[in-house]
Amino acid sequence: MKIHHLSEKNSVLNHFLGEIRDHNIQKDRLRFRRNMERIGEIMAYEMSKELDFENREITTPLGTKKCSEIKDKIIVCSILRAGLTLHNGFLNYFDGAENGFISAYRFHPNNDADFVIKVEYDAVSDINGRNLILVDPMLATGQSIVAVFNKLISKGIPKEIHLAVVIATPEGINYLESNLPEHCHLWIASIDERLNEKNYIIPGLGDAGDLAFGSKL
Repeated sequence: MKIHHLSEKNSVLNHFLGEIRDHNIQKDRLRFRRNMERIGEIMAYEMSKELDFENREITTPLGTKKCSEIKDKIIVCSILRAGLTLHNGFLNYFDGAENGFISAYRFHPNNDADFVIKVEYDAVSDINGRNLILVDPMLATGQSIVAVFNKLISKGIPKEIHLAVVIATPEGINYLESNLPEHCHLWIASIDERLNEKNYIIPGLGDAGDLAFGSKL
């Protein structure tokens, strides 16, 4: 797996990362959503450097010019509901992309810390031959992404696989490396310290879905 850790070098990305973590700024739900969207835009820009381009001659009001445009067909698939704001950031740059939405959540059958991942609803365009971008803000254990990936692969074979997460743990990264194909690209905005005993990211930022859209029952 090829890992792209984007915050190793300072940029405006690090500024937005600080804001989505700050518990005072988090109280502004609109600002949290916008910052997640802008992080998605930055990640899409960096990811575009790995795509295939082709030359095309265009006509301007004063002449012609050879330009390059994205050749790859792209599908952006987000894990509901936390992935929606990040998803919008990718669509702002890959505006011709197809889209997919899929649900995954932790189910605690015994009402304790043990859980399994349940993947239920999905509405996904054809992934065959496309560059699949799987979007999920938080990579904790990695089990949700692997479960969703296996569900998607049952529908077709993409050309390339890109996983985009904002905050990841070393444990989650190791799990993906052990359970996903070697040729995957993993794009990470920031790598945090660890998981706690409840498998939450430390220091993390809290529940990205709740911060963006409000608490759930």
